[in-house]
Amino acid sequence: MPNVLVLLAEGFEEIETITPIDILRRAGVEVIVAALVDGIHVSGRSGITLHTDTTVSSIETRLFDAIFLPGGPGVKHLRADPRVRGLLERHAAAERWITAICAAPTVLHDAGLLQGRRYTAHPSVANELADIVATERVVIDGLLITSRGAGTALDFALQLVEQLVSREKAAEVAASICA
Repeated sequence: MPNVLVLLAEGFEEIETITPIDILRRAGVEVIVAALVDGIHVSGRSGITLHTDTTVSSIETRLFDAIFLPGGPGVKHLRADPRVRGLLERHAAAERWITAICAAPTVLHDAGLLQGRRYTAHPSVANELADIVATERVVIDGLLITSRGAGTALDFALQLVEQLVSREKAAEVAASICA
């Protein structure tokens, strides 16, 4: 089964984080949640605290089948950390999936990974990302998957399963949760 690295910073958007983690795990995908800072607990924008599996420092040299960046106010921490950019660049060079939701595509923009690509993001970052595809909830361009925000988290998660595992597994998981 594929594995997905989730980079978690203080202030992450809970729905955009927990929904994809849950759906991916239901599909049998190994999900590794890594805290940006040393420590095992990270709190989201609404005060929900997640227990992470590891830290970015512990895994920053590994390659995964996909990297997932959740949105929320914590995106500013992802943008400020050079290790995140390094991880993204290594994964892009290795032709691995890179996925982001809400404001997190700004991190991809900073790393130069959106140039010439189709993508979407939350309308709040449209001033930075002028080419947002505003008519689609989830956009796939090669090995890049982006989505608009908390309200699209389930669509995004099921698309991750479809791309990483299979269309059949995505349909099975969707049916099991009445999606």
